[in-house]
Amino acid sequence: MGERKLTRSNNRMLAGVCAGIAEYFDWDVTLLRIVYVLATIFTAFSGVIVYIILWILMPERK
Repeated sequence: MGERKLTRSNNRMLAGVCAGIAEYFDWDVTLLRIVYVLATIFTAFSGVIVYIILWILMPERK
């Protein structure tokens, strides 16, 4: 089994961050997106900043 890396996914709605995290941990991407949106709403939209930071830091899958 090869080394796994956390990368943005090609299965994207915006930048592929949530899908990349879901694929890395083998979670359901739809459920993760729903949890992320709810967490963003209930934390006064600070999740948007986290998403942008992850967008910049996570490399794109080749």
